[in-house]
Amino acid sequence: MSERITTDVVIIGAGPVGLFAVFELGLLDLKCHLIDILDKPGGQCAELYPEKPIYDIPAYPVIGALELIDKLQEQIKPFHPTFHYGQQVESVKRLDGDAGFLVATDAGTEFQAKVVVIAAGGGSFQPKRPPVPGIEAYEGTSVYYSVRKMDAFRDQDIVIVGGGDSALDWTLNLAPIARSLTLVHRRDDFRGAPHSVEQMRRLVAEGKVQLVIGQVTELKGEGSDLAGVVIKKNDGTIVEAAATRMLPFFGLTMKLGPIADWGINLHENLIPVDTEKFETSEPGIFAIGDINTYPGKLKLILSGFHEAALMSQAAKRIVDPTKRIVFQYTTSSTNLQKKLGVN
Repeated sequence: MSERITTDVVIIGAGPVGLFAVFELGLLDLKCHLIDILDKPGGQCAELYPEKPIYDIPAYPVIGALELIDKLQEQIKPFHPTFHYGQQVESVKRLDGDAGFLVATDAGTEFQAKVVVIAAGGGSFQPKRPPVPGIEAYEGTSVYYSVRKMDAFRDQDIVIVGGGDSALDWTLNLAPIARSLTLVHRRDDFRGAPHSVEQMRRLVAEGKVQLVIGQVTELKGEGSDLAGVVIKKNDGTIVEAAATRMLPFFGLTMKLGPIADWGINLHENLIPVDTEKFETSEPGIFAIGDINTYPGKLKLILSGFHEAALMSQAAKRIVDPTKRIVFQYTTSSTNLQKKLGVN
C-alpha cells in the first residue's frame, strides 16, 4: 500500500471537463489530484474520437478534440495538478469529523481530500476484450490493456493489436526497448494520426517492427505466461509471432463501475445534482459533465465547463469554510493574472 496522499480536491476523470475543473479550482488556490483509468488525459476526446472536430467551444470556430485537450493542459499548467493514470477508483468513504473523504484506487493509491469531484463522463471507460479464446488466463501477467510501466515491456517479444492512436503510439514508444515487436491490424488502413502512421511504416521498412495484416485467433503459452500468438492473415494463411507480452487496443466500453457502490443517489446510471453547486446527494461529492443529470441538462463540453465553475465556488467553501470568497474577474485581478503567469 502506498503512502496516503493529502490534497484539497480529488477529481475522478481527466477528460476535458475534469481538466477545466483544475483551472477553476486553481483560481481559488485549491490543489488537485486527478485519477483516470486511461493512460493519458482526454477521456473520450483522446480515446474515442481524437480527430473529431468540435464546433461549440467559445472563440474556436472549430477545434480538434486532441487540440482541445492540449490547450486545456496548457491552461492548467500554472496550478501544477498531479495525474494518476491507469487507475480506477474502487471506493470513496467519508472520514470522521471534517477530515473529508478517503479515496482508494485499484492500484493501492489512497487519497485524503475535503472534496471529491466526479468528472467521469458516462462512467469509467474499460477496455474491450478481444474475441480470442482463453485470453482471460493471460490478463495481468502477459496481456495488458494499458501500459503503466514501460520497463515491464523491456526486452520482451511484444504483439500490439489495433490500428488507432493507442496502438500506434505504443508501437513507436515500445519498439526501441522491445526484443521484437509485431503490430497486427485487420486492414492496411490505420485510424491514427498521419504522422504516427508514417513513423510506424518507417520502422517497418527498417525492419524494427513487423506488420501483419490479419487477426489474432489463438494464444500459446503455459499457465499465465504467453509465448506466442497465432494470426490469420487476410489472404487466409496462418502465421505465428513470438509474444511474451500482448497489448490489444480494441476500443473502450463505458460502465458506471464502482460509482454505483459509493452511496450516491443514482437515476438511470446518472448522478442527480442540484444546479447551484452540482453537488450529489452526498455533501462534498460533486458531479460535473456527462455523468450528472438535472432538469434541462445538455451533454455538451460547454455545459460541463459551466458546471465546473459553479462547483469550484462551492468546493472552496468546504475546503476553507472561514475564508470569504470575493469573486474576481481574471481580466481585472492582478493577483489572478500573476497565478496565470500573465504580465
